[in-house]
Amino acid sequence: MLVYLYLGANNFKGEIPAEIGNLANLEGLDLNTVGLNGPIPTFIYNISTLKQLYLGRNNLTGNLPLEICLQLPAIQGLYLPQNQLIGSIPRELGNCSSLVEQTCLQVCMHILTGEIPSEFGNLLNLEMLDLLTNYLTYIPAAIFNISTLKTLSVRENNITGSLPSTSEKLPSLEEILLGSNNLTGSIPDSISNALSLTILDFVRNKLSDRIPNSLGELRFLDILNSRGNEFTSKFSEMGFLTSLTNCRRLRGIWISDNSLSGYLPCSIGNFSSSLEQLDLSNSRIKGRIPKEIGNITNLAFLLMSNTEFTGFIPLMIEGLKNLQVLRLTGNKLSGPIPDGICHLPNLGELTLSKNKLYGPVPACLGSVTSLRYLNLDSNELNCSISPTIGGLKNLLKFNLFSNFLSGPLPQEIGNLKAVTSMDLSMNQLSGSIPSTIGGLNNLINLSLAQNRLQGPIPDSVGKMLSLEALDLSNNNFTGSIPQSMEALQYLHYLNLSFNKLNGEIANAGPFAHFNYQSFISNNALCGPSQFQVPPCPPHHHHRSGQKAILHASLISLAVVSTIVVLIISFLLIKRRRKNKVPSDQMNYFPAVMPERIRYHDLQRATNGFSEANLLGVGSFGSVYKGTFVDGTIAAVKVFNLQIEGAFKSFDTECEILRSLRHRNLAKVKSSCSNIDFRALVLEYMPNASLENWLYSYDILLNLSERLSMMIDVAFAIEYLHDGYATPVVHCDLKPSNVLLDDAMVGHVSDFGIAKLVNAEDNVVQTRTLATFGYIAPGLVSTKCDVYGFGIMLMETFTGKRPTDDLFTAGLSLRGWIYDTYPNSLSHVLDTTLLNPNEDKNVECVSLIMNLALDCSSELPGERNNMKDALATLQKIRKQFFSHL
Repeated sequence: MLVYLYLGANNFKGEIPAEIGNLANLEGLDLNTVGLNGPIPTFIYNISTLKQLYLGRNNLTGNLPLEICLQLPAIQGLYLPQNQLIGSIPRELGNCSSLVEQTCLQVCMHILTGEIPSEFGNLLNLEMLDLLTNYLTYIPAAIFNISTLKTLSVRENNITGSLPSTSEKLPSLEEILLGSNNLTGSIPDSISNALSLTILDFVRNKLSDRIPNSLGELRFLDILNSRGNEFTSKFSEMGFLTSLTNCRRLRGIWISDNSLSGYLPCSIGNFSSSLEQLDLSNSRIKGRIPKEIGNITNLAFLLMSNTEFTGFIPLMIEGLKNLQVLRLTGNKLSGPIPDGICHLPNLGELTLSKNKLYGPVPACLGSVTSLRYLNLDSNELNCSISPTIGGLKNLLKFNLFSNFLSGPLPQEIGNLKAVTSMDLSMNQLSGSIPSTIGGLNNLINLSLAQNRLQGPIPDSVGKMLSLEALDLSNNNFTGSIPQSMEALQYLHYLNLSFNKLNGEIANAGPFAHFNYQSFISNNALCGPSQFQVPPCPPHHHHRSGQKAILHASLISLAVVSTIVVLIISFLLIKRRRKNKVPSDQMNYFPAVMPERIRYHDLQRATNGFSEANLLGVGSFGSVYKGTFVDGTIAAVKVFNLQIEGAFKSFDTECEILRSLRHRNLAKVKSSCSNIDFRALVLEYMPNASLENWLYSYDILLNLSERLSMMIDVAFAIEYLHDGYATPVVHCDLKPSNVLLDDAMVGHVSDFGIAKLVNAEDNVVQTRTLATFGYIAPGLVSTKCDVYGFGIMLMETFTGKRPTDDLFTAGLSLRGWIYDTYPNSLSHVLDTTLLNPNEDKNVECVSLIMNLALDCSSELPGERNNMKDALATLQKIRKQFFSHL
């Protein structure tokens, strides 16, 4: 006797047969993601024995039918998420007295309107009510009388009114998710009746009055997110924080962006070691930061920016050994920066901007090698910059502007190899710029403006090839502008004004795009008329003649060298043909970049880069479908040169793709490079990206297809790490960068921020942190790609992005999987992969999630390498899909 019919995750052609309605005794029917269109099929109502009905991720339209519960009296689970239903929720749904779980109103098109019917209070067996992302306007008090209710989710609606009070005990309620609505009034004290509550989310509403002390009775509370409301407090009412110290499982408190005032109680030090994140930013909390805050030993994020704290930063802060981010910007803090901050071994961001701190920048900060962001600007810091600052080899942002720092720039500043932005302007720095600054190859923005620097601008500045903005204005620089700066091809902003420079202003390289404002108020500059300076005297032309002779000599030498290279190349090719490279090794030889294509040809192929041919938009530009005159179809990636780093991204992608060739890497066919235009012509992938398939509502992937694609990606990354002479780190692994050809084979693409790695230490610093949610903690290395691969494995089999709204309350995709592994994986997997009568899929994905957790370990040394990860996936495929 057929009890359950599973047809989900199939892309049927034509209609689902109505004869299904004749199946007697059928208890479960899964039609998730089968391409249903129009209203809910009426044949379903003939199955009076139906208990579980899955119709999610289709194209169902129209209203929710009134008769659904009258016709299906045994229904216990009704799942209709991600369709296009409209209208109001019928009150008749309150007659589904046997309903256990109700997720049927999670509609992706956000068009259900009206109130939540009070009749829902009759659903006495209801465990989950999920009405996420609609236009619903009211929650009836009767909902809070359902003693079996575990999850209430009405986030992202238009809910108005106040939260109802209840005298009923709510022993089962675990999650209240009411964020992003228009709720007003206060949080009722009766919320403490939900003794099992773990998540309380009121983010971005209009709630006011006080935060009740009764929250401290919620002993299982894990997350409290009330940021973005209108809560107030007085000194005596900050006691709600004291009450929350009774919640010994609390991991995250977000109460920023409210009107809280008063003083932070000393009892804050009584929080459990489970507390990891505390955000009090953008409030009116005042007074001193209690020294007891150093007792919260497991705190990782301490965010208290834009409040009214005064006094010194407490010395006891050194007790926060797990602290990763400390933000105290925009307060009234004074005194020196305590050396205790140097004893925080995991600190990645230190932001103390816009205070009244004085004294030196602690020399011991150079030992905090984990620092990536150091923002001490807009204070009253004085003394000189210690040479120990050169120890911050992983620093990305370095801001000390608007202080009273004096003395010379230390030579050791050239050790900050990873830094991308450095602003030391508006200080009293003196002396010359050390030549070691030329070693900052990743530096994009440099400002030394409004200091007392002097001497010549060093020639080594021309070695800072990533530089896009350079401000040396309002100093005492002398001598000429280094000719080496003509090599700074990405430089689009230059300010050398108000100095004592002389000599010729070049008109080559980036200088062709600057105007006179870059050079005003100098001693004796000369050059082209657009700079509004006098023309250079004749001796400059004589020097130009000498340059011409030198250039001619170099050209002659280059011609001779080219002939020699051609002869050697001919002999090598002849020798290689004798040795006959095996065919299975051909994919591992570097490719040669094809001849460049004309802009006119690209414009014609893409119909003027029309939106009709737009395939997607990425970090550095857009990708278009191009059809050329010979019928060839290709993908044209056009870089947006207004985006910071776009020029560098184009060059990086050219360098990587012309050097590597593998069946699972995107192949470059040609390129186009003009003064104001950059584009790559890539092999066209007719099946778009993995992201399209994971989140489209009319196409789907089964388990074996997803596994095969992840194996394709693993092959590509394993080749990047181990199959080429110099290891390559992709730096930005995610589903949108996995393209699918006509055979659904995966190809890794978008190497705009990839890095070649020194094979000896296998570590590299990069000037970007890739896409949020896929970023590995720590240094950028091949292990970071492994981390990103682990996160992508989780996303591929759960259908949840790491940036999903589910993960805004201190929860992460990895943490979500970790908490459910291995016993409750069926609750987190993509519903299209589930079959209640078949454990094979869950068993298979369980092994994959185990690998994903290993790959995404917080510590790089605990992560797999890609060779082992690939072998594990191949073993899993052989075990469960031996026919592939």
